[in-house]
Amino acid sequence: MDILAMGGYGYYIWSSFGLGLAVLVITVVQARRHHDAVYREIEQRLKAMEEVK
Repeated sequence: MDILAMGGYGYYIWSSFGLGLAVLVITVVQARRHHDAVYREIEQRLKAMEEVK
């Protein structure tokens, strides 16, 4: 239990780890959504170019 308490600073240390993890997860989710949106836009543009030909 002393490992989790970290000399009385466990709350601050573990909350900072949790916040850091949350930021990383949010960043990955946003990057994947942006990637998917760009990919869909590219597909639409390619389809539009094929229809013009």
